[in-house]
Amino acid sequence: MLLLPLLALAAAWSHGQAQVLLKQSQASISRRQTTTARIECIGEGIPNFQSVNIHWYRQIPSKAPERILYIGSGQAYYDHDSYRTKYSSLKKGPNVCTFSVNNINSNDEATYYCAYW
Repeated sequence: MLLLPLLALAAAWSHGQAQVLLKQSQASISRRQTTTARIECIGEGIPNFQSVNIHWYRQIPSKAPERILYIGSGQAYYDHDSYRTKYSSLKKGPNVCTFSVNNINSNDEATYYCAYW
């Protein structure tokens, strides 16, 4: 089973308002006909979470981080068209954004993290 190391990126800053915090869950890997890894990013202190952009990055060891996609109030916007079948994201509830890596294989071994600004 492929294990995806995760970096729980916690972005916290204060502008005289509430503190912002992003927390990531460990990947859950399900195996049906294909194998999919799913990660949740939980936003705290982000007003209007459903309408803000949440960015998802991948960092392969010894390489710079690479943005895969971002999602705002509706659909996800991909940095490369080829990512549309490999990755997906959606928002659920008042403060949760999920990210999925589909048909995982050894090339997908990386650190995946969410970001907000």
